[in-house]
Amino acid sequence: MEINVTIPNHLNEITLRQYKKFLSIQESNDDINFIQAKMIEIFCGVSHKLATQMKYVDVEDITGTINKMFLEKPQLVTSFKLNDKEYGFIPKLDDMTLGEYIDLDSYTGDYDKIEVAMNVLYRPIKAKVGSKYVIEDYDPETKDEMLDMPMDAVISSLFFFLNLGLELSEITLNSLKITPPIQLEELKHFQQSMDGINRFMPYLKETLEELKISLN
Repeated sequence: MEINVTIPNHLNEITLRQYKKFLSIQESNDDINFIQAKMIEIFCGVSHKLATQMKYVDVEDITGTINKMFLEKPQLVTSFKLNDKEYGFIPKLDDMTLGEYIDLDSYTGDYDKIEVAMNVLYRPIKAKVGSKYVIEDYDPETKDEMLDMPMDAVISSLFFFLNLGLELSEITLNSLKITPPIQLEELKHFQQSMDGINRFMPYLKETLEELKISLN
């Protein structure tokens, strides 16, 4: 039986909605063959019944190709098109409000609600000149729209923050080596200022580990 399958070639061809659907199935099942069929169903648009009728060697090849895509470390995606709108990555992290930071900090490591964090990081572009742009104000009510955003933007933004946290930690440690010993009160202030980043990092590392879809 000949079955036509369109295999995604890039993470931007897979949506966050699709990934979350697959992740929920993978977490609740340990039948490898069932998971492989669901992977093809969700990411390739083939019915589960047809997926089970495919040659096993083809199933292995297709699921292996998709697996490799999720192990990539894409460069930060600064903009993408979604529902006839162009979305841009937040240009200045320093301009984040407390509410934005709370949502970003709370949901980056929670794939059940990762769209909340993505809604903070990516907003519709309301004005653009060359590579410069201005994004709309944060609206928590639009989080569900982010379920259809491409996975390369999701993964690349997570890696961006992981690397940013590591760089900030390294810079801070290096600066402590070349400056005079700090006083106790200064140390307390420093520790408090790093609390948010320190809480953020384990969630990011755990999230990135979860992205490694494994059928073994």
